Amino acid sequence: MNGIINSVIDETLPMIIVSIVIVSSLRICYLYKNKKHLTLYKELFYLITIIYVLALFQIVTREDTVSWSSNNFIPFREIFRYRIGSRLFIKNVIGNIIMFLPFGFLASYILKSDNYKETTILALLASVTIECVQMMIGRVFDIDDIILNTFGGFIGFYLYRILKYIGDRVPSIFKNEYFLDAISIIILLGLLALI
Repeated sequence: MNGIINSVIDETLPMIIVSIVIVSSLRICYLYKNKKHLTLYKELFYLITIIYVLALFQIVTREDTVSWSSNNFIPFREIFRYRIGSRLFIKNVIGNIIMFLPFGFLASYILKSDNYKETTILALLASVTIECVQMMIGRVFDIDDIILNTFGGFIGFYLYRILKYIGDRVPSIFKNEYFLDAISIIILLGLLALI
């Protein structure tokens, strides 16, 4: 799994750097010009959302190295083809779920959703769009990817709900903008250290 993560980082890092510089500079200029208050943790969250969408695009549209595969319109055919715990199971089954977990979380946070149906429908729509586009660009359409991605979005919704539940019960000092900004900076530095 670590090799897959490193491969994704290597493929998307140049796009991420360019995106961060462009989006951040535009946003900072907008806030300054319109005399708006900068709330760092919110800005970082929305920047992460943009980077996630761009990275997702780059991952799902990259050239497919598998030439032996074909379109799959039969639900669960590809999922059950892999032995549980095998490298291909982790890459194709777990990987598709994990790839959409942030989608479910981010969509739920942005919508402030208390309804799993909204997030699940959005994850389904995004996944169907991705699979159709992949078929248009010479990759394969796989109904199992749609099932797994949608399930990942569903799990992301519940992760959001769990963190919201915890957040609603923490003392107000931990909800302070300066505290949240400091935590955001620590997380950002941690992510940069991993890269």
